[in-house]
Amino acid sequence: MASFQDPAEALAGGRLTIDLAALRANYALIAARAAPARAAAVVKAEAYGLGAARVAQTLAQAGCRDFFVAMIAEALDLAPQVPADARIYVLNGLPPGAEAACAAAGVVPVLNSLGQVARWRAEARRRGARLPGVIQVDSGMSRLGLAPSDIDDLPTDLNDDVEVVLVMSHLACGDTPGAAANQEQLARFEALADRIGPGLPRSLANSAGVFIASEFRQDLVRPGLALYGAAPIEGVASPVLPVLRLDAKVIQLRTVEAGAGVGYGLTYVASTRRRLATVSIGYADGWPRRLGGRAAAYFGDVRLPIVGRVSMDSMTLDVSDLPEGALDEGDFVELIGPHQTLEAVAEAAETIAYEILTGLGKRFSRTYLTHDARVEIDA
Repeated sequence: MASFQDPAEALAGGRLTIDLAALRANYALIAARAAPARAAAVVKAEAYGLGAARVAQTLAQAGCRDFFVAMIAEALDLAPQVPADARIYVLNGLPPGAEAACAAAGVVPVLNSLGQVARWRAEARRRGARLPGVIQVDSGMSRLGLAPSDIDDLPTDLNDDVEVVLVMSHLACGDTPGAAANQEQLARFEALADRIGPGLPRSLANSAGVFIASEFRQDLVRPGLALYGAAPIEGVASPVLPVLRLDAKVIQLRTVEAGAGVGYGLTYVASTRRRLATVSIGYADGWPRRLGGRAAAYFGDVRLPIVGRVSMDSMTLDVSDLPEGALDEGDFVELIGPHQTLEAVAEAAETIAYEILTGLGKRFSRTYLTHDARVEIDA
């Protein structure tokens, strides 16, 4: 029977291991590649599922002072975790009624519409102080930001109330370096930014944008996915280190005879006598249901195919290729790690690495590997 060194790990159905040293190394690589532009960090959605507080603290120690989240609630949670001289930006902008809370917390909203600009300006006047803000322009993605026609309607005296600390936009096809849309967006962004203020700092590059032509880096880059160890450009060898490992716990072992069906719908039928292991992870934990019959786990170097459907809280592996007795209840099998990358899992699920990362649930123990090789385990 497997033994456990930590109660949190014993009680959990799986284990996320997050390598903070690799995270710091990835940030250093991106910062060096982006220089002389500053390197921010996108830590929205709990730092893509890895824990925004721990990730932001680690990156702040590495010198990061610009953090992007999606929503104001995320910014308010993050504010106590970062240095006083750090800035937190809210990508989804300023929802009506949130102006006072945003200003009180010192959070910098990304102003995506004329209505948001007007409300932020009104809050500044109410406080009798200029407030920092980012102006986002729509350079061709048609998602967020001021349309070109909106720029003519920006108040000419906006600077009296709002300190525009950045003009930004977002690449739609950055992960496809040869896409014509990238150069079109760059040209459109620069023209729109010139109309707002030719001397204002600018930001266009996401993770992928850092690794294409240097002109995309502007004054500030906004990496997210690459920080967390996923390849920023599809089909190109990844320049960053893996940060995440995911292991699932074996909760039962059994032997079935030829003809036995496995899982909901009995979609898998054993052709010969097989040894099976049920592990404690399912689609409620963010492990996609589509991976049934398509992906695998690993124990050492041995591939263990997923057989039958992925259930809400469990799935079944064929462990017949392991020596009998090699696996026991309480042992862990690798789902994401040195034998199976995040990208490989995403490809098998016919999705993207972002979705796999951000979907990982809260029922795992979390093990953080720190700079001096200590292990810290959170419940």
